[in-house]
Amino acid sequence: MVLSRHMTSVGPRWALDGRWLPQGLSLTPLLALPLARLQEALRALVSEEPAEGPVLAPVEADWEVWASGVTYRRSREARERESVVKDVYERVYEAERPELFFKAVGWRVVGPGGGVRVRQDSHWTVPEPEVALLVNARGEIMGYTVGNDMSARDIEGENPLYLPQAKVYEGACALGPGIRLGLPTFLRVRMEILREESRVFYGESSTEEMHRTFQDLISWLFRELSFPKGVYLMTGTGIVPPDEFSLRTGDRIRIWVEDLCLENTVEA
Repeated sequence: MVLSRHMTSVGPRWALDGRWLPQGLSLTPLLALPLARLQEALRALVSEEPAEGPVLAPVEADWEVWASGVTYRRSREARERESVVKDVYERVYEAERPELFFKAVGWRVVGPGGGVRVRQDSHWTVPEPEVALLVNARGEIMGYTVGNDMSARDIEGENPLYLPQAKVYEGACALGPGIRLGLPTFLRVRMEILREESRVFYGESSTEEMHRTFQDLISWLFRELSFPKGVYLMTGTGIVPPDEFSLRTGDRIRIWVEDLCLENTVEA
């Protein structure tokens, strides 16, 4: 089952497996339910009418998106190379407590086909392809989508305290195209970057390579925070372009998590 969100003449509307759910339906109340009951409720609400219209980010305006860092060894190695303060990343990689940070509120999230951005004061920015988990108010995983955690490596590398500026700005968070309900044991993640129709980078990884489990990350996120409307948690990346690579205006980024594909263009 895949939930998608579309723009219509009267505003955003959710669909299930390509068929409309009721106009005006918010998923927020349903995210208080366990997964099985959510699926049951959606089956009862879905129509036979095919969904149409541009696909939006699968997030409502007031939902929160959080993110995890240094959850793969590849990410730890890249952070150590870029940083003046190198040992902080080794320490957080091995620590019991993970790195967690606020990424975006729903209305800031870019959807499929939308434009992501490089900060004007950055000369070294990369996309970070990630599994983004949709978690209900109980801390239970409802499903997943594709996430792009845009990151200014030069700004974070200058000082770890600059992480919010490196990670949180206009056009820095993209999600989509839809939410696949449920969760397999492992997920394959791939990314390619096209520049003037030529592939300039390709990489792949699997959540099997993660140093932490999804549930461990969620338990820390919920330790002193509540999310009555549910929350997205981006779970870190195992794919990092080489150090000499930085995004340019016009680059196209394609990220796959299993069969879900998110594509965005870098805008000025």
